[in-house]
Amino acid sequence: MQLPVEISYRGVEKSDQLEILIREKAARLDRFCDHISRCDIVVEHPNHSQHSGNPYRVRIDVTVPPGHELVANEKQGAHEMHEPLSKVINDAFKTMERQLKELVERQRHK
Repeated sequence: MQLPVEISYRGVEKSDQLEILIREKAARLDRFCDHISRCDIVVEHPNHSQHSGNPYRVRIDVTVPPGHELVANEKQGAHEMHEPLSKVINDAFKTMERQLKELVERQRHK
């Protein structure tokens, strides 16, 4: 990736394990598109003082020249409340990988 990955945590305690997982997944995005110019990731747990109804959310913003902005926004559903944060992170990156594949395919056809 041309620029470093920016990771923000909101209501989630930063850990080495989370940081490594996110950075490995972000580096993998280069396999789908080798000209990503920006990658911002936000991991949040809104209203973390409550114990129910407050799922994790992961948002990935990627910029690909010439001016393509891609966003993957994943959050836990009501039936997934007990799933680990790593699953939400994995789902967000899978969504971003699909978007990058589609973008690269469209760019090739132009």
